[in-house]
Amino acid sequence: MDHALTIFQALADPTRLRILAILREMELSVGEVAQVLGQSQPRISRHVKILVDAGLAERRKEGSWVFLTLGPEDDVAPAFAAMDRWAGRDSPDIRADRIRLQAVRDVRAVAAEDWFETHAAEWDAIRSLHVAEHDVEAAILRVLADRPFRRLVDIGTGTGRMLELLGAGAESAIGFDRSPSMLRLARTKLATYPDCAELRQGDLYSLPLPEKSADLAVMHQVLHYAQHPAAAIVEAARILDDGGRLLVVDFASHGREELRTRDAHLRLGFGDAQMAAWFRSAGLVPSEPVALDGELTVKLWLASRSA
Repeated sequence: MDHALTIFQALADPTRLRILAILREMELSVGEVAQVLGQSQPRISRHVKILVDAGLAERRKEGSWVFLTLGPEDDVAPAFAAMDRWAGRDSPDIRADRIRLQAVRDVRAVAAEDWFETHAAEWDAIRSLHVAEHDVEAAILRVLADRPFRRLVDIGTGTGRMLELLGAGAESAIGFDRSPSMLRLARTKLATYPDCAELRQGDLYSLPLPEKSADLAVMHQVLHYAQHPAAAIVEAARILDDGGRLLVVDFASHGREELRTRDAHLRLGFGDAQMAAWFRSAGLVPSEPVALDGELTVKLWLASRSA
């Protein structure tokens, strides 16, 4: 009863309802929430504390940044059901918030796209700065060796290296990337790819593929650039056939704050529990992760869709 009362009290404020509505769309920093709602950061922080205390939101610290995300599904799902029924999802305030939220998305996306356009030719070298790429690729081959795959999708293909590494045994191998410069660079190497390989421009949140169209999806050093990693995993899971697998290769959680500005990282790595929760929310069954130590620890997270 006490927990229910705390939740009802937390929901009894229009600003806090607006905060939950935008966190439903994506994770945000406190400053970004203040920007979207047009309120001061101290005021937003007070509202956030009430939502966190009620279990409706969570704070997650990455370096010097603090991101806000929704709380456990068991708490937030009934709250959203009540909000949708009684308050609706299309009030004037929430519509205006969505417009301003899109502006935040656009600023993040433009910064990332500008960085990739500038650094496309150096991408393979940049990706290898923090750990030996040979070791990572050998580990990828090991974790995938127990099961063949016919249809490979490389999400955020960059220079197409994963198509080269994994595509030889596939019937089809498609690499998607948003950056035209990355795709142009990848196409210069297309002659070295398996015959089944092709390159397409595409967004990791909305892949132009039907459901159950892949046996293996790979996100290699992609997710730390994502504005909404959980949504990217949901989309990757959507295209997996029964028994299909998703491999995420990325950094473990770290505190290298300079990577945000120097290399345009939006996320300072990921934790095992966080990744497993995202996999499960997307309907996937996680396997035991593999860690490769180096200047930064690289993790291989593998999950599968039940057959």
